Amino acid sequence: MSILVDETTRVVVQGITGREGTFHTQQMKAYGTQIVAGV
Repeated sequence: MSILVDETTRVVVQGITGREGTFHTQQMKAYGTQIVAGV
C-alpha cells in the first residue's frame, strides 16, 4: 500500500497537543506542510 503525498496534501495531526505531536507539527509546518486540523 502506497501513501501518496505531494504539495497539495493536507494533514490532520492526531495528538497535536502533546509534546511529541507539537514538536513534529512544528517541523512539518517549517517544511511547508498544510496542517488543517489537530486533535
